[in-house]
Amino acid sequence: MDPELRSRVLEVYAEVDAAIAAAKPRCEASGRCCRFTEYGHTLFLSQFETDILLETSPAYEKPVSRDFCPFQVQGLCTARESRPLGCRIYFCDPNFQDQQHAITENAVARLKTIADEFECGWNYAPLHTMLNAAERPVSSRKARELRIELNVLSDI
Repeated sequence: MDPELRSRVLEVYAEVDAAIAAAKPRCEASGRCCRFTEYGHTLFLSQFETDILLETSPAYEKPVSRDFCPFQVQGLCTARESRPLGCRIYFCDPNFQDQQHAITENAVARLKTIADEFECGWNYAPLHTMLNAAERPVSSRKARELRIELNVLSDI
């Protein structure tokens, strides 16, 4: 990814994080937001967000299911720093819904503007679609080994 493009996307992330911090939505830390089918939603992300996510996220098994996030392990996010906008903005706090919608619309519009400025097109799809299309496949065995390693570390 072009360094200037990456920088611009990370600026959007920082502004979103600041808006969320100012709004102070309640998070029950239940992990329901990562169990998409169970909780009734779909996480969409742009190609920019996918590229940044895959820079530092742990290995995952393919095919990725639409039912849950492959980066949630024991109720915790293993890709927290590089998580996409939807993960930064989505809270199940009913008092935050209107603000959540406004923050989302503004952030996605900013990403679309960045895509136009860099003339790189706009690709926006569900998480499982983006991850299944990504060129960073990991063997099922390696993904299981990494998951076991994470579980052992979390028990320490």
